[in-house]
Amino acid sequence: MTLPTAKPNQPRIAPCAAMDCRTCEFRSLTFCAGLHNKEIGELSAIVTRLRIEPQQIVFQEGDAVEHVFNVTSGVVKLYKLLLDGRRQITGFLLPGDFLGLASRTGYSYSAEAVTGVSLCRFPRYRLEETFDRFPHMQRRLFDIANDELVAAQDQMLLLGRKTALEKISSFLLCLSEREQRRGAEPGPVELPMTRGDIADYLGLTIET
Repeated sequence: MTLPTAKPNQPRIAPCAAMDCRTCEFRSLTFCAGLHNKEIGELSAIVTRLRIEPQQIVFQEGDAVEHVFNVTSGVVKLYKLLLDGRRQITGFLLPGDFLGLASRTGYSYSAEAVTGVSLCRFPRYRLEETFDRFPHMQRRLFDIANDELVAAQDQMLLLGRKTALEKISSFLLCLSEREQRRGAEPGPVELPMTRGDIADYLGLTIET
């Protein structure tokens, strides 16, 4: 039995202008953190920078795992589809977040741009070769995977035990904390996602 295939608009993926990885403002938040100039040079040689329009897919659940990504601007949502077409959003990615960890049989979720998004795209096999030469990069990626596991556990608690008010409060606080880690001042939380997206993430209805 196969999962239903989402049918968003066909993606329009355009290359971005070249960027020096050494000057990336989100470098400290990604697996690139702590790399030396030689290592950054190797990454720069295999990266492609992309621009994706809102509501365009990055990849779909079950697609072959050919690339991994860093988000450098915009917001990406991750989701899974049930057999009856219902959707569960499992996360929202912000600049600095890593995207594409999956089994070798295919991506375990779908990814779609909420806003206009810029990405650094790395061929998976080339990146794995780089990890062989620089093992501490692989350790950094392990830390990212561990953070994703903790986030998944928090999401299970949010969906299973919290009231609607607690869910919304937790969601806003989490977004605020993530923005502050990226250098934003405490203040109003920007919500680029739709009410439907938030409902599908929190397990609520749009009306709630």
